[in-house]
Amino acid sequence: KFVPITWDEALDVVADKIIELRTAGEPEKLLYLRGRYSNTSTELLYGTLPKVFGTGNYFSHSALCAEAEKMGPGITQGFAGYRDYDLEKVNCLVLWGTDPLASNRQVPNTIHRFHEIVARGTVIAVDPRLSNAAAKAHEWLPVLPGTDGALAGAIAHVLLTEGLWNREFVGDFKDGKNLFVAGNTVDEAAFTEKETYGLVKWWNTEFKDRTP
Repeated sequence: KFVPITWDEALDVVADKIIELRTAGEPEKLLYLRGRYSNTSTELLYGTLPKVFGTGNYFSHSALCAEAEKMGPGITQGFAGYRDYDLEKVNCLVLWGTDPLASNRQVPNTIHRFHEIVARGTVIAVDPRLSNAAAKAHEWLPVLPGTDGALAGAIAHVLLTEGLWNREFVGDFKDGKNLFVAGNTVDEAAFTEKETYGLVKWWNTEFKDRTP
């Protein structure tokens, strides 16, 4: 049960716990998480404390926000920058672990367009939390934390086994016959891939057994 304590007491608790780990020879058990940047949190604590103490477990706000957002399109599309989406033309909006009504750089555009998408199309939210967007979505999938990867694998399995993938973008089997059959390995040479990369390899190592 949480009880009010003074700042001095709080600092003593933190210091005692840190010293306890150092004394036990377990510095790696210290985890430091940083929020938004400041000179104190960036240079003194985040930049120095974990290294001096001997733990590699320190994570920044940017790892979960801006830099992570830029890294995805940077690796897959060659554009390492911030993106916005053409919500004016969207008819099916899937919000996977995100609430663009509350956070991220798309907030103004999403707030402006969200009610239009709800009225004309379908909004699906995949999120353990009943967020603002999930509360307004047509379908809310409250997956358990850490299980969204299994859901993604199952969706990919269905798209491939039922032949629902975008052939114009992804590619197709050379003889036109769908060889994505549950549990069966596929010869990578049998598939001509276009804009994606490693689809058959992913099927063989991950998706073929992800039967929903």
